[in-house]
Amino acid sequence: MKSLGNNNIHPVFDKILQREDKERLLDQRSKVIWMTGLSGAGKTTLAKHLDEALYKMGYLAQILDGDNIRSGINNNLSFTDADRYENIRRIAEVSKLFINCGIIIINSFISPTEEIRHMAMKIIGRENFIEVFVNAPLEVCEERDTKGLYAKARKGEIKHFTGIDSPFEMPEHADVILRTDIQTIEESLEKLLDYVLPRIKFESNQ
Repeated sequence: MKSLGNNNIHPVFDKILQREDKERLLDQRSKVIWMTGLSGAGKTTLAKHLDEALYKMGYLAQILDGDNIRSGINNNLSFTDADRYENIRRIAEVSKLFINCGIIIINSFISPTEEIRHMAMKIIGRENFIEVFVNAPLEVCEERDTKGLYAKARKGEIKHFTGIDSPFEMPEHADVILRTDIQTIEESLEKLLDYVLPRIKFESNQ
């Protein structure tokens, strides 16, 4: 098939409403709050509490969560290294679209390696990316195991499970570290808000 070339492509990005127009409308700066950590560390719980807290303050956010994404847009992906990478790549691209709409994105994904997290950050942009390490030891996460996933992984019923037969690399340069094994949800949320709020406040001269 003969290529049409680029002569028929006419981008209009400079003619449409820009990100700052949307941010001004919403009175907020859009950021991606990327929560990484083991299954059971408390990422989803914190994401829900953060979303509710921001909503009460008048901010518009959207949660992207591992189970929801894998049951929808990424339902064709497995848990091999290649598919984990593709899973996070797609999520980062979706997050970038939300960023351009002026929306705050709260991402809750294990995202187990430095390579994967760096790739997401590079797609989204470092200036838009807040990395939050929801840190709880493996034994604590196993005790919480409300879904029974660790037990199944220990029995070999689930393969490539992070923390059991697939590694988790602790973030080296997380912006926020939340010790959910020793902090209450309220304490973790307060620490997270202390970091996030100054960065999502809209300043027209920024």
